Amino acid sequence: MRVRHRIFPSATLAIMLVSAGAGHALAEDPTDAFKSFPSITGTRKMPKLTSFNPLISDPTQGGEVKDVKLEALLTAKGQPVESGLTWRVFSPIPDSDGKLPLLATSEGGSTAFNLVPGEYFVNVAFGRAGATRKIRVPEQGTLDKQVLVLDAGGVTLNAVSGSDVRIPPNELSFSIFSSDVKEDGERALIIADVKPNTVIRLNAGTYHVVSDYGSVNAVIRADIQVESGKLTEATIQHRAAKLTLKLVSEAGGEAIADTAWSILTSSGDVVSESVGAFPTLVLAEGGYTAVARNKDKIYQRDFTVKAGVNTDVEVLLNGNDAANTPADAEAQD
Repeated sequence: MRVRHRIFPSATLAIMLVSAGAGHALAEDPTDAFKSFPSITGTRKMPKLTSFNPLISDPTQGGEVKDVKLEALLTAKGQPVESGLTWRVFSPIPDSDGKLPLLATSEGGSTAFNLVPGEYFVNVAFGRAGATRKIRVPEQGTLDKQVLVLDAGGVTLNAVSGSDVRIPPNELSFSIFSSDVKEDGERALIIADVKPNTVIRLNAGTYHVVSDYGSVNAVIRADIQVESGKLTEATIQHRAAKLTLKLVSEAGGEAIADTAWSILTSSGDVVSESVGAFPTLVLAEGGYTAVARNKDKIYQRDFTVKAGVNTDVEVLLNGNDAANTPADAEAQD
């Protein structure tokens, strides 16, 4: 199933939901997102935990070690996740610093721990998704296999400039936040500096995504929905463009070195400062003034940024030239 949505006007978020299907987990490569992970043969048994768990009796005094089997599902009706899981077993009694002592860990798919009778917290993590359950290992009989449902999906993020101008991946970054706003007006950060086309595993729910294009003011925010057992491919539309600044003696001429640059908004706020013959920067759509300083002289030019129109902004030594009027150039690859 493929579903596409559009969000207007400040951002476009194209979302494609792909059903994971039974028995498949989220992979790191979006093209293989729902292929099964390689099988993990056998189970992993951890050392006996007698000396670590204050709740349980010493096996030498009659406590019998039990084999506790664990598996995790993406959805309640799904198949076991075969790889990419991290299992942790904790004591339910906090230590002196208030934290639950970690007793054992295992990585891979379905697993098993050798535990003596007592209570434990078992946590399973799949990327940023996770589930926790409290279990009791009985003194008599056996404990049924414990199945934890992650209720998890995945998301990949990308962005374009304007309607469809590709943005180089190294110029993009994303941060994923909780959708809930705290009392101080902030949101809890889930993961920062996410690169494009990376599969991020998350519990099902709504998340707030912040996309940065460049390092000046091209920032777009959007909410996305992650569905259990599905991969959400989200493409954000930036209303921005990449510009190269040049101080020239004539239109199309060589850029003059040792030039200091300031970029001001239409209201006079400085948004960027740099030094160089032809600095490149990304700006959000709108009107700006480029101010060039060279050999104690100042030159300036008003220009307009149009979404997806990557261009050169030339400032002439002769301020009366037509090149010192608002820019409206064709897009460049």
